[in-house]
Amino acid sequence: MEFRHLGRSGLLVSEISYGNWITHGSQVEEEAATACVRAALDTGITTFDTADVYAGTKAEEVLGRALKGERREGLEIFTKVYWPTGPGRNDRGLSRKHIMESINGSLRRLQTDYVDLYQAHRYDYSTPLEETMEAFADIVHSGKAHYIGVSEWKASQIRQAHALARELRIPLVSNQPQYSMLWRVIEAEVIPTSEELGVGQIVWSPMAQGVLSGKYLPGQPPPAGSRATDEKSGAGFIASWLSDDVLTRVQRLKPLAEQAGLTMPQLAVAWVLQNPNVSSAIVGASRPEQVHDNVKAAGVKLDADLLKAIDEIVEPVTERDPAKTESPARRP
Repeated sequence: MEFRHLGRSGLLVSEISYGNWITHGSQVEEEAATACVRAALDTGITTFDTADVYAGTKAEEVLGRALKGERREGLEIFTKVYWPTGPGRNDRGLSRKHIMESINGSLRRLQTDYVDLYQAHRYDYSTPLEETMEAFADIVHSGKAHYIGVSEWKASQIRQAHALARELRIPLVSNQPQYSMLWRVIEAEVIPTSEELGVGQIVWSPMAQGVLSGKYLPGQPPPAGSRATDEKSGAGFIASWLSDDVLTRVQRLKPLAEQAGLTMPQLAVAWVLQNPNVSSAIVGASRPEQVHDNVKAAGVKLDADLLKAIDEIVEPVTERDPAKTESPARRP
């Protein structure tokens, strides 16, 4: 495993981190989830990402139990706050009330005294940014989180939050956006701003919801048991990538992966890691062997000719519009 600084902070994270968005507490049983966490640890992954909303708070509980007994100082545990975690009108968003209550719930479920990174899961247009950042400052200064991050924030929002964070003397060091060969909306504005400010990207869905694994074939139904067939595991997210044009182009990447000595998933993860502003790529898994396969992308260097060939294949179906980075206009 290779390690990178999270933005310009002193915190080192594993190039590949393990996330449990649609697996723990929902798609796979706890025994299988624990086996995947053990596989991640065995392969050198030290960075684990979750959120209070995943599986209705169950994902944090599963991860907490799976990591119990590990040396806490040797792990980087990340979680997030914003999406609804209860029926009440204040059980969501980035108000001071919800943030302060949510951090305590997350720490309890994760069975830890602190998280290494606490992230705003979306931007909250219903709460003054000053209120949100002051709540985060109190959490950092109380020792419940070491660093602060955001997820899917626009470049202008990151800049405003970073300025407030400096005034409040807290380290805002990361953004967690979707990023892959097919989804490059952060390249035009978010990445240049982040590079200027010292903010690193912790990217999710480097395999475009699994489409870049190559297992979905044009003109054929999705494989049985795949994400595209399971409404509980993100079928809605993957639907936009299942056109024959996209799938045909993805199949044309297979010879390039073979040329590089990589599997298709490894090529997809290695591709996002070529961007120097990416601190870590999040991978998920429902089976331990998927973890062992994905981590082989760490430390891989793709040459310029290969990167150019990839661009030529996927460019017509690549999304680059920076406006696609968005948060709900109203709290969910």
